[in-house]
Amino acid sequence: MERPPLYGSRMWHQAGRLLLNLPLGISGFVLTVVTLSVGLGLSITVIGLPLLAGGLAVSRSLGALGRRRARSAYDSSIDEPEPVKPRRPGLAGYTIAQLTDLLNWRSALYNVLMLPWGILSFALTLVSVIVLWPVLPWVVRGLAAVDRILIESLLFPGALAERVRELEDDRGTVVDTAAADLRRIERDLHDGAQARLVALAMDLGMAKERLREVESEDDMAAATRMVDNAHGEVKLALQELRDLARGIHPAVLTDRGLDAALSSVAARCTVPGGVRVNVDLTGSDGQPERPDSAVEGIAYFTVSELLTNVSKHAGARSASVEVWRSDDQLMVLVQDDGKGGAAPYPGSGLAGLAERIRAVDGVFLVDSPDGGPTTVTVELPWRTHTTRR
Repeated sequence: MERPPLYGSRMWHQAGRLLLNLPLGISGFVLTVVTLSVGLGLSITVIGLPLLAGGLAVSRSLGALGRRRARSAYDSSIDEPEPVKPRRPGLAGYTIAQLTDLLNWRSALYNVLMLPWGILSFALTLVSVIVLWPVLPWVVRGLAAVDRILIESLLFPGALAERVRELEDDRGTVVDTAAADLRRIERDLHDGAQARLVALAMDLGMAKERLREVESEDDMAAATRMVDNAHGEVKLALQELRDLARGIHPAVLTDRGLDAALSSVAARCTVPGGVRVNVDLTGSDGQPERPDSAVEGIAYFTVSELLTNVSKHAGARSASVEVWRSDDQLMVLVQDDGKGGAAPYPGSGLAGLAERIRAVDGVFLVDSPDGGPTTVTVELPWRTHTTRR
């Protein structure tokens, strides 16, 4: 690869950025020190902490300018962090969020350090441009490296902070999903089995009254019909309760694992050509293994919802489900020969599945061109199976 010229445009671009360190360092130092000093000085009053939070927000904004400079002049791959998200509305939530964000304080430290570093880098660059012309490229290269290190070490949130943010987002997704499931169960009970049991109680009460007043064969026949209707309601209510229990957590999954549970789901799928299921979770010792119950449940419900989508929307003639273990990953592959066009649009069922899977550090990929076929690949972390009690 051809090396850039020593006195090329890149070197002059970096030299210009280094000369800008002084005015930026002065302005950043003044804004940061003034706002934080006033906020800290008034922290014992009502307005002190909000002012301090505002000063940290200003420091964070100045830090964003430093990250942009690093990307444009130094080819840094540093990304913009997520904005500060208050956990509760109002001024109190904003203040707490700003004061507890580590990147805000690191940005404030960067702005303070920029004053001495700005003076040093400005002076060395200017002297090199005027006097030390032969060594200018090497001086600029060294100062640019230090400038980049300073920005990347202080203005990047870091892997730990990013991981904490991801876990907080995943926790919110899990909580929302659990709340939605509880609402669904409540609705199914209220609109289904509960309504049928109420009707059953009414039918039995009417049959009881009719039996007390039996005077003819017609009365006996009417009472018999009421009992038959009540019996039918009982069977329907029991079927709905079984379906609801299967939707919460099927017993076959607990007792026999994914192979039997997914075979049961495939048998209920209405695809004309049927669904082929292949589950291979054999360990290195040749013995069958099972993932953790939570991962196993997510894999089951993911396949169940995907096959439901295939039945309702894909127009497929056949489908297949493959499940296997790859090192520390549980792999799930669901394919159909339908019309395609499936995508995890916001608010769609596939988007909800993707959020659930990402909440446990999984991967959800959809490949569904128009005209088909559709392939959904799911990667879930393999964890040791735990016995349910």
